[in-house]
Amino acid sequence: MGEWGFLSSLLDAVQEHSPMVGRFWLVVMLLFRILVLATVGSDVFEDEQEEFVCNTQQPGCKPVCYDAAFPISHYRFLVFHVVVLSAPAALFVIFAVHQAAKPGRGGGPGQRGRRLQPFYVGSVVARIAAELGFLLGQALLYGFRVQPLFVCRRRPCPHRVDCFVSRPTEKTVFIHFYFVVGLVSALLSLAELAHLLRKAPPPSRPGCCPRPQERGPAPGQPAAEPCHPPASSPPRGDLTV
Repeated sequence: MGEWGFLSSLLDAVQEHSPMVGRFWLVVMLLFRILVLATVGSDVFEDEQEEFVCNTQQPGCKPVCYDAAFPISHYRFLVFHVVVLSAPAALFVIFAVHQAAKPGRGGGPGQRGRRLQPFYVGSVVARIAAELGFLLGQALLYGFRVQPLFVCRRRPCPHRVDCFVSRPTEKTVFIHFYFVVGLVSALLSLAELAHLLRKAPPPSRPGCCPRPQERGPAPGQPAAEPCHPPASSPPRGDLTV
């Protein structure tokens, strides 16, 4: 649990820059992914290779059939999934700490947040791409059901070999749960990206004044004069003699 605790503390540092929907994504990540994977996932898949039994004694046949049935171990695939999803947030935290430590990078929290917002949006986009890629990979590699029987015809097996998977129903339920959590996480990330893009300040045009406040002047105060961009002087023509 030590490595999971370090990853959880690193993700906690992201919530300083996250909107409310981003904090919901963090809760889903910590509770329904890291905690479930650390406490339940290791027990479900720890005997995956030991309990993979084939009805042959041919040397080398069982490892070859196991490799054909599970190109990547379920548990290692899910752990790698969590690490890749956490990488954009971890890189953003490192970048934010580095920017705050630079001399002359002071300013209020609002100013610092505006400087870091494009990088945070980039980390959310990278997270969405990783989420969708792993969901597609999970569907292509394992499907949505762990079959109790795997038929193997690979060499050096002398003939058709039947191999049996331990606890297929329990593993199927876990895969379904993890896939649903992945869909919820992807939807939360898309909602967070839409929120960030909607709340992003419009780019200021050169030579234009800041937008006036929507509220009128205070009672007894004169109305502020409208601000106009400086007019450029017309080009001078050539003097003719």
